[in-house]
Amino acid sequence: MQAETKNTPKNVILLIGDGMGLGAIEIARQLEYGKTGALHMEKLEHVALMRTYSANNYVTDSAAGGSAIATGVKTNNESIGVDVNGNEVDSVLDAFQNDGKKVGIISTNMVVDATPAAFGASVPNRWTGSAHIARQLFDNRIDVILGGGASYFGADKQNGVDLIKKFKNAGYGIATTKEELSSMDKTKKLLGLFHPTYMNFKLDKEVLNSQEPSLPEMTAKAIQTLSKGDKGFFLMSEGARIDSMEHAADFTGIWKETIEFDQTVKEVMNWAKNRNDTLIVVLADHETMGISASETMDIAALKKIPVSTEYMSKQLTFNGNNEINPESVASVFKKHAHISLTDQEVRQFIDNVRKNRTLVYPQHRIDWEIGSTIARHHKAGVADRSIRAASSTGGHTANMIPVFAAGPGSENIDGVIENTDISKIITKAAGVPFTPGEHKAKSEE
Repeated sequence: MQAETKNTPKNVILLIGDGMGLGAIEIARQLEYGKTGALHMEKLEHVALMRTYSANNYVTDSAAGGSAIATGVKTNNESIGVDVNGNEVDSVLDAFQNDGKKVGIISTNMVVDATPAAFGASVPNRWTGSAHIARQLFDNRIDVILGGGASYFGADKQNGVDLIKKFKNAGYGIATTKEELSSMDKTKKLLGLFHPTYMNFKLDKEVLNSQEPSLPEMTAKAIQTLSKGDKGFFLMSEGARIDSMEHAADFTGIWKETIEFDQTVKEVMNWAKNRNDTLIVVLADHETMGISASETMDIAALKKIPVSTEYMSKQLTFNGNNEINPESVASVFKKHAHISLTDQEVRQFIDNVRKNRTLVYPQHRIDWEIGSTIARHHKAGVADRSIRAASSTGGHTANMIPVFAAGPGSENIDGVIENTDISKIITKAAGVPFTPGEHKAKSEE
């Protein structure tokens, strides 16, 4: 069925590369295609630049950044789907759902993480609200939910209630592996949870023998499921692990995660081709670590690294005092990064880890240190480790990020815009009623 007019999209697909600034895009392009190549997202016909500041900081975190995109309202860092006073506000997903359209969210992190939660839930604080977000994803009757975070749906996190069982009883098809997802053809509602927490990095899937679907596979299945409705749909699909790799200054990982995201853009472009009824918008929520394609970076060496810095950190051994064994540091860098560290460099690495008390994600301080060491060795452009450690966001920046768009309504993605403009542009193009800052009670089915 064709859209009513060429200028009114029946479907909207919003693709978010978490942390994906111009630097990540350029790293991916250079390492994948060389200096004259082009990513699929770069081929979309309309482009804008977007500011990302939050209500209480000129640098946003993913919670406030995602919320601004989703709700059209600026909020404070760490807040999800609420205004600065903590009042719940509706998202663009709510608006499409209230208009009778199908809705879905996808993330390669956890589906209860900041960005997907900004579209499907509301909590005052991202760090304490994950279990509540999982309940809201059920209560809000989101048609398709795919990603990681299964641990937050279990009875131990849900006051004795098995939330996955509730989804199943409500008619959702349940998938936990790539194979199970691909076999889901008849279901109208779909819950796919493929990891207890964050899904695996693209770099590590082979070494870990991962049974998880890729972002393009999840997105294709979501579109297949959501397009069964006759009124159209809204889908938000997040390539979330770009940001994780940027925090770690893991340039090889940034390349791989951004290319997987770009392959998702290709998947969506191919599906929407010749339809004239689907608006595609590709953007990020913020930039991370000032990633840049520095002239000095050793592209050949970076391309040879086979696993993530997180995987490398798990290969280190510790002595009785919980200190990192120096021999394991030298061995891990030699085996996985092909770098021979001097004894002095090994001591410096261990000392940096010992002294590094980051404000957020302390569990990642070792893999972040590995990434910074490799990036420095290969002269790749990234913010200094001390800047990251002192940052309340773990190294986000205020750099503007690009927005790419195609399809009916995409001509309104133009110039320099605010992140709060996205939901307004999308809903206006689709003719879906939406007033930023409002909260409407859900009508019972």
